[in-house]
Amino acid sequence: MSTPADGPARWARELLSRRPVQPDARTCGASALVLAEACRSEAYARALVEGRVDLAAETSAMHRRVTGAVDVTGRLQTPWPRALGTPPWAAARQLAGRTGLPYRVRPLWPGVARESARAAALAELRTAVLAGLPCPVYVGSAALPRHVLLVLAAGRGPADPLVAHDPATGRPRRLEVPELVSGRLGTGWPVPWFTVAPAPRPSARRTPA
Repeated sequence: MSTPADGPARWARELLSRRPVQPDARTCGASALVLAEACRSEAYARALVEGRVDLAAETSAMHRRVTGAVDVTGRLQTPWPRALGTPPWAAARQLAGRTGLPYRVRPLWPGVARESARAAALAELRTAVLAGLPCPVYVGSAALPRHVLLVLAAGRGPADPLVAHDPATGRPRRLEVPELVSGRLGTGWPVPWFTVAPAPRPSARRTPA
């Protein structure tokens, strides 16, 4: 099995080693987005580690932003009830606004996605994680998505595991790709629902001379 990619840099690793958890039951998605930002910005991660920025307050502010009427870029968006957590399309808007990349939501739920589509979505996510872009994965029951994990590292082989941060426990969680593709996870919430990852950029088409 290939070794997972290096993952976050020094201060982000220090932050994750402290096992940060979501401040309440509704903020797993917001917590994942704050940690994604920390993994992209060493200055932000260091401020969180040193206590100059409060993690719980940042998570609550993130939750208000992604469910409010205006997104991170100042554009209007459809508000969402905070009691229902963070919807995947709001996570995609936040990540796109911070990175400048087009993010998209792809279904993993067996009720709508075939195995080939789930495998393609996971390959897209793996490419992003290997490029240093942590990506959310939504999991839940057979009826509803209920929790958000943040994938931080991945092996380079298509069947190699993904390593995610679980905001509920603060601990890393290993996600087996065959389980994700089959639509049934071995632990925790049993059903994968969505990936949120950058969409591949279209290849430039060459014009005949």
